[in-house]
Amino acid sequence: MLRQWEMGELSGGPWHSAAGGLLPPRGGAVIGVLAEQSLSPRELLRYDRQLSIVGVRGQEKLKRMSVLVAGAGGLGSFELLYLAAVGVGRLVVVDGDVVDETNLNRQVLHWEEDIGRPKAVSAAEKLKRFNPFIEVVPVAEPITRSNVEELVSSVDAVVDGLDSWETRFLLDEACYRLGKPFIHAGVHGLEGQVVPIVPGETPCLRCLLPERLTAPPKIPAVGFVVGTIAGIAVAELVKLFLGIGETNKGNMIVFDANSMEIMKIDLKPRPGCSCPRPTK
Repeated sequence: MLRQWEMGELSGGPWHSAAGGLLPPRGGAVIGVLAEQSLSPRELLRYDRQLSIVGVRGQEKLKRMSVLVAGAGGLGSFELLYLAAVGVGRLVVVDGDVVDETNLNRQVLHWEEDIGRPKAVSAAEKLKRFNPFIEVVPVAEPITRSNVEELVSSVDAVVDGLDSWETRFLLDEACYRLGKPFIHAGVHGLEGQVVPIVPGETPCLRCLLPERLTAPPKIPAVGFVVGTIAGIAVAELVKLFLGIGETNKGNMIVFDANSMEIMKIDLKPRPGCSCPRPTK
């Protein structure tokens, strides 16, 4: 049960609980209003430096796009910032945790005054101030088997900002069944990885990685590595969605800050693993 004070209003609109059936349909106003999809003069000015890369039609497509970011911690903070900066029109921020002081070395959407507050709410407030032309839906709950289908079905794609393999695989399964791209991202110390998963074009994440993976209770992380991996994850999603550049579907991109090297690993499906069947 959500605490009563958490169900108050945020910047003029309520924030939402997936388990409580309150997640609004795509396009519903929560924080900001996502109305017609044409770009205003102010938006054209805001995105001027990237229009030569994505084009006006590409920018309009980004404005129509809806992305769930799983986790509003280190990876999630940077992923959300980069998605908001590029102009993705609807961001669903899902995190059941609250801000504590040990988060502040890397979780850039949370500040000193946010300690003790829900991360989803804290992140959503900053994102709306950062880009008033986007819609932000905060969901202050953990991702579970009971709410994952509703969450994933409400968006076009999912980006991983988690530190739990169990939850990652739960999301991966739901994304694969529902036909939604899933961009896996992870960090450990001075290294990080990204794997873009596209149902029907690549195996699922569980097929590509060892069958059993566990994360340590406390994962070492520093902001500049987290930000680099988040940037790679968002780049892969934008390239995939707009059909620009060369995507790395089904490959693992590995960044090593020790040597400042980036490697691409061609992943092969694990024998005996079958991807979830699509929902009819």
